[in-house]
Amino acid sequence: MSAQRTRGLIGATLVVAVLGIAAACGTENASSPPAAQPTGSPSATPSATPSSTPSSNPSGTPSMDCPNTIATVRAATEKVVWGQGAATSAFNPVSVTICQYDAQATGQEYANVTTKRTGKDATDLLALVNAAKPVAKKPSICTKELGPTYVLRFTDNDRGVLSFTAEAFGCRRLVATSLEGKGKPGALPAPRQVTAELTKSLGLR
Repeated sequence: MSAQRTRGLIGATLVVAVLGIAAACGTENASSPPAAQPTGSPSATPSATPSSTPSSNPSGTPSMDCPNTIATVRAATEKVVWGQGAATSAFNPVSVTICQYDAQATGQEYANVTTKRTGKDATDLLALVNAAKPVAKKPSICTKELGPTYVLRFTDNDRGVLSFTAEAFGCRRLVATSLEGKGKPGALPAPRQVTAELTKSLGLR
């Protein structure tokens, strides 16, 4: 009888131990849901990142020929003082790069069309620029139509670069914004307005 009682006590002890382990496992499972909650919060962070990416992507392609954004072009155009400068440019171009900006271009957008002319074609284009009469005062009456902005970058044999902004809309401003290159001093041509002949030469009808 004592042996049977001993076996009974051992069996009861094992049952209690098994129940204790099961209870402990149940406690761990009950505490696991709160531990899983943080995994849901980081997923909200990546979703905010893609929404800000498209707004920072500029259109057009920067290049050595057309390195400036439309914001830079407009800022340089606004700085020009009307009523000052030479009547014509004595620059002797061998080529010209025409950087065309879309009518709707803003901010950090670059030229979307780039064309080049060399030799006589470059000389003829500068002649059209020089043919426009200087304007003493900044135009105040402008049309409301939209059109492209052009930057004409004339280059000479010494790698000098004479840049003009030509707006084929609104006030039709035609202004020299810079003369780059070693040993290229002198006054920039005075501001004027884009003529019908120049507009036609740039490709608009």
